[in-house]
Amino acid sequence: MKRELKCKVQGLLILRFIITIIFCILFSSICYSQDSRQTITISDGLKMATENSRLVKISFLERDISYEDTVIARSKLLPDINASLSQSFLYNQPGAHIGSQNAYTSEKSYLSYGITAHQTIFTFGANTSRYEASRTTLDAKKLNIDLTRNLVALSFIISYFDILETEKMTKVAQKEVESLQSHLNVAKNLFNEGVITKNDLLQAEVRLSDARQKLITLKNMRAVNAARINNILSRPLTSEIAVEDVPFNAVSAVELPTIENAWVTAEKQRIELGIIDRELKAIELEETVKKSDYFPRFFAEGGYNYAENRYQLQKDNWSLILGLNLNILSGGSTKAEVSKVRYKKEQMLEQKRKLVDDIKLEVEKNYLDIMNALEKIQVIKDAVAQAEENLRINRIRYEEGIGTATDVLDAITLLTTAETNYYRALYELRRAEAGFKYATGTNLVSAYSH
Repeated sequence: MKRELKCKVQGLLILRFIITIIFCILFSSICYSQDSRQTITISDGLKMATENSRLVKISFLERDISYEDTVIARSKLLPDINASLSQSFLYNQPGAHIGSQNAYTSEKSYLSYGITAHQTIFTFGANTSRYEASRTTLDAKKLNIDLTRNLVALSFIISYFDILETEKMTKVAQKEVESLQSHLNVAKNLFNEGVITKNDLLQAEVRLSDARQKLITLKNMRAVNAARINNILSRPLTSEIAVEDVPFNAVSAVELPTIENAWVTAEKQRIELGIIDRELKAIELEETVKKSDYFPRFFAEGGYNYAENRYQLQKDNWSLILGLNLNILSGGSTKAEVSKVRYKKEQMLEQKRKLVDDIKLEVEKNYLDIMNALEKIQVIKDAVAQAEENLRINRIRYEEGIGTATDVLDAITLLTTAETNYYRALYELRRAEAGFKYATGTNLVSAYSH
């Protein structure tokens, strides 16, 4: 008896130990799954996107490449110094016949070394213009980093609002499925009681199946939008992500600037125009570089040479050369190079004019999108409450045998449409606001930080 009791106690202890282990495993797995689903706010996401985006990293590398170009251009302003060391081995000893005598001029084997320095003195602005052009290009690459960050920020904001909209649409679709399921349950009870016909039951089942398909589509869309955000953040595409809704503080039509003022602001703040201005300056400096080929280039060259040769009077020697180089004929290439640069300048000016027109169009489009979304929200702001009341009334009428199944199904569809239209207009407004801020040159990371 005591042995059986002891066995039971041991069995209970073992069972308790196993249950504890299972509980710990389940608890840790739940915690891990909750931690792996990272919640990202819009401000935190913007910071991550502008720091981790591959496009931003590429723009930083472009800046570094441009910086090295400035170092290369600056080297033309500094002296070019070369050193040499050689050991010569001759098969025949150099010399000359002087009458009946042989006079040797060099040994068959000798060591020589030397150092020379070459400095360009004046090039009619070629080297200095080339250096200034490289620095101007470097400034443009630095601005391109800010431009890329703002583009990445806009892409992230749009994707962020897309996933929020999809989540709201998913909730609406889930609510529609639940409403149709509830209606189907009521219809089954009424059919069993002989109150309604089989047609009402089949109609409810078909509408429920259609709503479930829409819900599946929305869930897939949410997964695609999450993958897009992960791509912007340079994370694995399958990483779980949770987003936090943004408080709705929409601008009103009164708070918006006039379209003319928005255009002026955009022309002052858009980074693209700053980049193209620097590119124009670099082209003007390039023209100076090409024109310098019409003129001579003055230089100075000095050096020291030494050779171990007992037949020479002096083993070492110093030298200094002052000279100029002038290209007399290049087959028309210099003229063509200058003309080519001028055409590039005209092309860049035309691109700037087109860019200004495109910016104005972008500002106006987002401005009109904001106005359109505001009007939509104003129209449908009470529609959801009215649709809910309409559904409540038609359900009561149907359950009491007064209304029809079609009335209930139409009321469910009407409520789904009202909620869908509201959320669609809401996030259209938020996307248009972000687009308008970008179009007017606003720093999006600062604008959405809180």
